[in-house]
Amino acid sequence: MKQYGDLPKEFTTFESSKIVILPVPYDGTTTWIKGSDKGPKAILEASTNLEMYDIDTDSEVHKLGIHTAEPVLEATSPEAMVDEVYSRVKALYKKKKFPVVLGGEHTVSIGAFKAASEQFSDLTILQFDAHADMRDTYNGSKFDHHCVMARASEMAPVVQVGIRSMSAGEREDIKPDCVFYAMQIYDQSTWMYELLNKLTRNVYITIDLDVLNPSIMPSTGTPEPGGMNWFDIINILKKISEQVNIVGFDITELVPNKENKAPDYLVAKLIYSLLTDKFITGIK
Repeated sequence: MKQYGDLPKEFTTFESSKIVILPVPYDGTTTWIKGSDKGPKAILEASTNLEMYDIDTDSEVHKLGIHTAEPVLEATSPEAMVDEVYSRVKALYKKKKFPVVLGGEHTVSIGAFKAASEQFSDLTILQFDAHADMRDTYNGSKFDHHCVMARASEMAPVVQVGIRSMSAGEREDIKPDCVFYAMQIYDQSTWMYELLNKLTRNVYITIDLDVLNPSIMPSTGTPEPGGMNWFDIINILKKISEQVNIVGFDITELVPNKENKAPDYLVAKLIYSLLTDKFITGIK
């Protein structure tokens, strides 16, 4: 796979890089539109077209170093894949690197949650997603993309944003005061301040791309009508970075479409924007 941003070598070596991108091209439990295993490659390819100067902050966060690691290719079972992601992210924390995990389906996040929860006390896992993903099991497995946040809730408090689809059973498992439904946040701003009050000092962010409106993000495995637009998510991520310590993040569920590269580029830019929030304008 390509290095993110196709940066000069001086900004991509592991030793000199503050940030490490870990691709996980796994798509083992997807039940509808397959292809998220091709997401990491598409994101990295699109990233080579980014301008690395950020207009809003007059900064170039890539100069902190962004290394793209060898992908996690373990696919014998979702449990084995999760264990490998956990080991890889844990090793990055030990080396004082900031992890960015690229899925693949949302199940890849579970290993990163475990590593972050062991590394940081006072942690919140903040989910941006169209789906609650709070089933305890699905198709007989606890390691399915429908179960991601059920596993997260076993490791740290969970706050959910953008939810607009769930099963009746999941309704019993969510914490209503920690869910910001899509209809509640549509065309409003006060919810952002309520969200900030729910977060602890350290926050790990997990973004399932179907949280976004399909008009700007049609390339997902389970698109849902409605959802956040570009500046909706950019603005809230900036506010979060100014209030808490973001300790890592993942972006999942891109299903690339060879006829439409705009969603691939959107994800590449979203990564860079969130890194700028974290390291340039965010709290240290």
